[in-house]
Amino acid sequence: MKVVAFNGSPRREGNTSILIRRVFAELAQEGIETEEINLTGKPLRGCTACMRCFELKNGRCVIEDDLINDCIAKMVQADGIILASPTYFSDVTAEMKALIDRGGMVAIANGAHLQRKVGAAVVAVRRGGAGHVFNTLNHFFFINQMIVPGSSYWNFAFGRDVGEVEEDAEGMGTMATLGRNMAWLLKTING
Repeated sequence: MKVVAFNGSPRREGNTSILIRRVFAELAQEGIETEEINLTGKPLRGCTACMRCFELKNGRCVIEDDLINDCIAKMVQADGIILASPTYFSDVTAEMKALIDRGGMVAIANGAHLQRKVGAAVVAVRRGGAGHVFNTLNHFFFINQMIVPGSSYWNFAFGRDVGEVEEDAEGMGTMATLGRNMAWLLKTING
């Protein structure tokens, strides 16, 4: 089994990545392979509502000059998907929004090809707005008919400076519980 995490933070080794790695630690203990993909580096374009994905039905977006199609392929191959974002003006980053919009449209256009995969949201936040980010990420999972495990609290942790989320004991504990619950769900589904 494999879980792929998409990190929407422009900080490659920032708080969002730290939270992903905390979830990954629990998955690894259960023998589940993991991979983190950063959405930063090359600019990503949002969905243009061209609807070509519904015409072509080839599992790809017609916009070919960024890494979204690679991300879509990774989602299709994975058993579990983590979408992780810092909180930017009470929402996900533009990079994460591009992945959600284009990846979601392609999935729907291709017979709900993410259906019944396990999905989990991870949110880094300085102070406020994390609930909205959490909802945005979960909406992707729900519209794609995915299965979402719960945790001991909403899946976010507080911190501004790199590494500061590690001081949020409750947030880090929430990530550990999320990892354990995700592993259990994956093993149950894939029995």
